[in-house]
Amino acid sequence: MYGDILEGGTKPWLEKLAPLAIAPVHQPKNSVAKNASDIALVIDAMDLLNSDRFGGFVLVSSDSDFTKLAQRIREHGVDVYGVGEAKTPEPFRMACKQFITVENLQSRSAASLNPDALNGKDKNHAYQLIANVISGTNDPDGWASLAWLGKQMIQRYPDFDPRTYGEKRLSDLVRSTTKFEEKGEGSAQWVRLKS
Repeated sequence: MYGDILEGGTKPWLEKLAPLAIAPVHQPKNSVAKNASDIALVIDAMDLLNSDRFGGFVLVSSDSDFTKLAQRIREHGVDVYGVGEAKTPEPFRMACKQFITVENLQSRSAASLNPDALNGKDKNHAYQLIANVISGTNDPDGWASLAWLGKQMIQRYPDFDPRTYGEKRLSDLVRSTTKFEEKGEGSAQWVRLKS
């Protein structure tokens, strides 16, 4: 956490950091409405990047100002994982190798999600994303392995997560749309668009 740790609003964060052995970085506010903490974070990230000691970075923010940082890190051949709120602007989400929404990380299972909170558009949106990826399969009959599909979904849509659509796993989401055929033996599962 980067920020003015003497400010009263950071106390709840400090209490959560201590048990996780995360050391906050104190950045006093030199003036009102300036982003000194953001600049300090970027300087430290670039120093770490240039040390060539890390294979990945996790940026926890919903601020699109970190888009260029994520892009620069990835240009260096290092993975960037983003974590932020669902409202995070698309450019930052897409600049990450994978983006995870904090809403999907909250302690709730797919069974506890309220299916009434999801409308048909959400499932139709999921169907369209999955169909877009499956259409790129090399199989002449249109089959795609579920493992391949999962990897391609993240590569194409870094913020894709079945939990966003009320399902725990990709296989559950595919099944819930009722628009795909499935086949498989053991752990090898395949899907394709229904004809």
